[in-house]
Amino acid sequence: MSATIKNIYFEAELFRQRAFVTMLLVAAVMTAMLFGYFNLQVLRFDEYREQADSNRVRLKPTMPARGLIYDSKGNLLTDNVSAYRLELTPEQVEDIDATLLQLGGLIVLSKDDLRRFRRAMDSSRKFLPITVKLRLSEEEVARFSVNRFRFPGVEVVPYLTRRYLYDDLFAHVIGYVARLDEADLKAMGDERYSVLTHTGKTGLERAYEEQLRGTIGYEEVETNARGRSLGVLKRHTSQAGTDLKLSIDADLQKATVAAFGELTGSAVAVDPNTGGVLAMVSLPSFNTNLFVNSISTVDYTALSTDPSRPLFNRNVRGGTPPGSTIKPFVALAGLESGMRTPEDTVYSSGEFFIPGQRRGYRDSHAGGHGTVDLYASIAESVNTYYYRLAVDMGIAKFDAYMRRYGFGQPTGIDLVGEVPGILPSPEWKRKRFNQPWYLGETVIAGIGQGYWVVTPLQLAQGTASLANGGRRIPLRLVQATRTGLNQAWRPLPAPPSTSIGATAAQLQAIRIGMEATMHTRKGTGWAIALGSPYRIAGKTGTVQKISRRGNVSMDPRSLPLHLRHQALFIGFAPADNPKIAVVVVVEHGGYGASTAGPIARKMMDAYLLPKPEPAVPEIAND
Repeated sequence: MSATIKNIYFEAELFRQRAFVTMLLVAAVMTAMLFGYFNLQVLRFDEYREQADSNRVRLKPTMPARGLIYDSKGNLLTDNVSAYRLELTPEQVEDIDATLLQLGGLIVLSKDDLRRFRRAMDSSRKFLPITVKLRLSEEEVARFSVNRFRFPGVEVVPYLTRRYLYDDLFAHVIGYVARLDEADLKAMGDERYSVLTHTGKTGLERAYEEQLRGTIGYEEVETNARGRSLGVLKRHTSQAGTDLKLSIDADLQKATVAAFGELTGSAVAVDPNTGGVLAMVSLPSFNTNLFVNSISTVDYTALSTDPSRPLFNRNVRGGTPPGSTIKPFVALAGLESGMRTPEDTVYSSGEFFIPGQRRGYRDSHAGGHGTVDLYASIAESVNTYYYRLAVDMGIAKFDAYMRRYGFGQPTGIDLVGEVPGILPSPEWKRKRFNQPWYLGETVIAGIGQGYWVVTPLQLAQGTASLANGGRRIPLRLVQATRTGLNQAWRPLPAPPSTSIGATAAQLQAIRIGMEATMHTRKGTGWAIALGSPYRIAGKTGTVQKISRRGNVSMDPRSLPLHLRHQALFIGFAPADNPKIAVVVVVEHGGYGASTAGPIARKMMDAYLLPKPEPAVPEIAND
């Protein structure tokens, strides 16, 4: 048997090759490991550190205090009070249904609470906390705190909740905040605001939401493996919202509501020189505090189905034909257009006829007023004067002047949703009804009837223009802002005004007519101004819900409520140096002189007359 001779050179070479391959593999592995470490420790260090920190550090948002709201005298109208809410984070709760059932044994959870929670959970991300109930009682907080260990993922969270100090007095001015929903978040356009619980829904709370809400802050909270807080690592302070100071006078607001008593309607008072709103009421009203922490179904149903519509803002979204309150503006248009002078007269026989037509348009007095000039036409509210003037002007010229005075367009008030009303015109009628315009419609437009719709705000702005020398000023509720209690108020810039085009002499003629309305025996507002220590310029108005039959003038108080006339009044005082312009609309109130006018007088008295000094109690001598 022959022996195999080994080739030691070949085996040595083979070993060297294998060793080299092995070294390459080891080097490759080591290089990969070193690159991995380099990637972890250098290239992606910040990313992995952030992930690691996120496992032990939780960002807890801190809500800013909502800005406060004051009246013109510095009286606080809204504030924020401490409260507690119950929150549940879905991804941290194994069985949500069972958890809610157990929570119900400790905290009263209504069907509305559960329904809102389910709706929010369907549209929210699982890692975000969802409010189960707002405004827990102290007893409920205590019961939950004792049983906190049983409810991982559920927290009691302190927060500031809105409180309206006057309940329903400023409901249609300030509005209210309510729970944030998906539509609100979409409108905000920033997902960071999803941590908010409330947002402005109506009134100034909505119009100034961005300023009032402030800037959200957050805390970096260190947690253990069970998610319990160990301490705050860093704070990013939130910034409180901006405070608002209104032109509203709370005392005048109260006096206005008191003057209405049980009547339904609206009223606006403005400073004619600045456009600042001094009072604004829409009645009946409602308690805004009901909405803050989720209004119950029962309460909301009661408000929304009430036939008197307490939720409806009559000043911003409502409207009525202006009736005879439009006559001073039509008279001014007659002067500006050159169609009339103050001394031109018209004979009122009690009925006006369009040439060639048999239908008559009645005057306010069955027998007519006789021969009247501009002053008497305003004071006695002579329809014939305005029938003829509207026909002489023509609807195109009539509309052009009425639009210049602010009708058919928003006033620019700093509230959301103001409607423009309706300025009747052939174009509007064709678009709305696809029908032609008739001359008879021009006739009744001259006395504020027909298709006319004006808002109380438009009447207030127009009346202020008559009072301030012919300037149309956008109406405003907010007059100043500040960013903290220790900061000075910063007045908002005055809104730009536009001239209505009338001369001082023309405006003086209108003022004389409106003063005659209030201070002469034939004036329709004569009884309203009795005993007044100041001069009033005013105009009464009545909008018929039902036409007269034949020559019979029906007493509106004998009609069913829904058919009674609307009562209106516009005016300003003192007539020679106006400080307040007032508009009152009483729904189903009968006549402007007997219903709306007395309310306006009480408003003017409350604002212009000195307040009585409180009686000093007598101290008996020993």
